[in-house]
Amino acid sequence: METLNTMTKGTYLKDELMSKHTSYGIGGPARAYVTPKDKADLAEMLQFAKAHDIPTYFVGSGSNLLVADEGIDGLVITLGKSFNHLEINGANILAESGVMLGKMVKECISRHLSGVESLIGVPGTLGGALVMNAGAFGGEISNYLKHVNVMTMAGNEMQYQPGDISFSYRHSTFPTDEIVVSAEFELIQSDEKTVMEKRSVASGGRKASQPLKFRSAGSVFKNPSEGAAGYFIDKAGLKGIKIGDAEISPIHANFFVNHGKAKAKDIVKLIRLARETVQGKFGIMLDLEVKTLGFKMGTFDV
Repeated sequence: METLNTMTKGTYLKDELMSKHTSYGIGGPARAYVTPKDKADLAEMLQFAKAHDIPTYFVGSGSNLLVADEGIDGLVITLGKSFNHLEINGANILAESGVMLGKMVKECISRHLSGVESLIGVPGTLGGALVMNAGAFGGEISNYLKHVNVMTMAGNEMQYQPGDISFSYRHSTFPTDEIVVSAEFELIQSDEKTVMEKRSVASGGRKASQPLKFRSAGSVFKNPSEGAAGYFIDKAGLKGIKIGDAEISPIHANFFVNHGKAKAKDIVKLIRLARETVQGKFGIMLDLEVKTLGFKMGTFDV
């Protein structure tokens, strides 16, 4: 993998602690953590990894990510600090996947463009948001999508139309061996009053219901069809439960927070406890929304 160090025109960090790159502040070392400079650099890197069978993982800003204490034995690629071009022409938005979602949303709101106001305050990059079909307060990132450009492990760029990818609640069918490089959206030209009202509803709801003062990865579980995951964790009596420096938030039971020195193993124990307790009391198996890297198969099973 040292060959990648001399190949890349971007940044190459060896044995880089993932705790420096996740909103949780948790995670052991990645064998290589690379930010390619541009598409040509990315293509060369992917081709090299494919030719040498190097396990490759794509991450954004690490806002919805739990990484194992043991780290990741492979190549971690992020486009967060390099692929950040954002262009707005009328109601048309062209953005590279490293653009922070919050920046795109704010730029759209300032131009009275409607369609993404509900995502105000949602952390992470555009690429990560598309892959997990991020949403809040009734809106989803995929709603106004025109097309997405991805790059394959062979270094080839492809374009998907909305009908080529299935989007559902916190899920998309983008192949895991392809990385999103850019996307185009067509929003609705609206007026300041309408846009600001929608923004205020989303922003106020988030501040009132989420533990924004502590490190977290957002919602740990997807909401089951029966209702909100946080409701069932709360009713199971788990709000405020601590393991090590990790806690099921007393403010929002679907947020597990790091009070400073929590380890991945502490969060794992809380996840297993919540799943087991909710299943025992309500017969509901909660599915993870937070993305996980570096864990052995079955780590989160109960």
